[in-house]
Amino acid sequence: MPIPFHSSERSSLGVEWELQLVDPQTRELTAGATEILAELRPEGAEEHPKAKHELLQSTIEIITGICGTVAEAKADLAGTLAEVAPLAERHGLSLMCAGSHPFTRWDTQQISPKDRYTELVQRMQWPARRLQIFGVHVHVGVRSPDKVIPIVNALTQYVPHFLALSASSPFWSGCDTGLASARTKVFEGMPTAGLPYQLADWAEFEEYMDTLIRAGAIESVREVWWDIRPHPDFGTVELRICDGLPTLTEIGLVAALAQCLVEKFDQEIDRGYTLPSPADWIARENKWRAVRYGLDADIVVDDKGTALPVRQAIADLVEELTPTAGRLGCADELADVRRVLEVGASYQRQRAVAAAHDGDLCPVVDSLVAELRDDLPGAAPA
Repeated sequence: MPIPFHSSERSSLGVEWELQLVDPQTRELTAGATEILAELRPEGAEEHPKAKHELLQSTIEIITGICGTVAEAKADLAGTLAEVAPLAERHGLSLMCAGSHPFTRWDTQQISPKDRYTELVQRMQWPARRLQIFGVHVHVGVRSPDKVIPIVNALTQYVPHFLALSASSPFWSGCDTGLASARTKVFEGMPTAGLPYQLADWAEFEEYMDTLIRAGAIESVREVWWDIRPHPDFGTVELRICDGLPTLTEIGLVAALAQCLVEKFDQEIDRGYTLPSPADWIARENKWRAVRYGLDADIVVDDKGTALPVRQAIADLVEELTPTAGRLGCADELADVRRVLEVGASYQRQRAVAAAHDGDLCPVVDSLVAELRDDLPGAAPA
């Protein structure tokens, strides 16, 4: 089955940001997306072009258009956020983002009134019903289907880097899970989620998708929810590994990392290099370590089992990508990686707030609302 890949302009960007709607009194996740999006919809249009439903009615996803730079993508998101926030406030709701809500139970949530969500829940049942999770997805344009599979394979090496920086779901239904990213383990319950399969080329990708469709495992390519996947319609590599990020600063830095890595790999293919890809056991082990320990993880860096602190691996990667970032105009956003290493990733900041309030998680919600509004705090967490 041929799958057309609609090639994109090199290193173009698109970002999707899933926002939570919370009641500022109870701090619970609260339905409101249907009413807000109806008011936001331009006259005569079916929906707003950049603000959408997600699975839960307590979620609004905002998306960018096709952007050339990280700064443009951040400005695009900020513009839509400025439309959504006043309407949310008018409905008595606040906005925040994290990989999970600290204490709202998943079984209290309403599913959005869209046929595809109803069908998903009917087919998947409990694994889909409990998807009270939130992420940030980054698309980077690729010019050729011949490049996209090698780039997906090579990016798998950097799953722990993205996950450690973005981890923001230490709590689930009011309990500290002991993980940096509980969202990751919840999402892995879906049958087509998780690390991408290491495929040889676009032809093998087409053959694999065709096999899944003929087997009845999926109905379309859109139902393959890998952590990193090709997006044929957009002509992109889509990184789906990141937890929901509370601030535009953090969105900017993961977008910069993604854009720089894809640009670097694109250039290396042009020079005739074969891109590296990690052994399956290393990719899985490193993903688990980032899920469990976040920025405190030690990751495996070779097939002999040599380990390196992920903080050091991230710092080394920033240094390596700095010239590429300069050419792409995202040097400032890439440098923000160091700021997160100093102030802590969101899972660390959330735990620090909870500890400062004797385990009360309502202040954690307040802190996430404030971070989205005001951006990153200036001091490292306790």
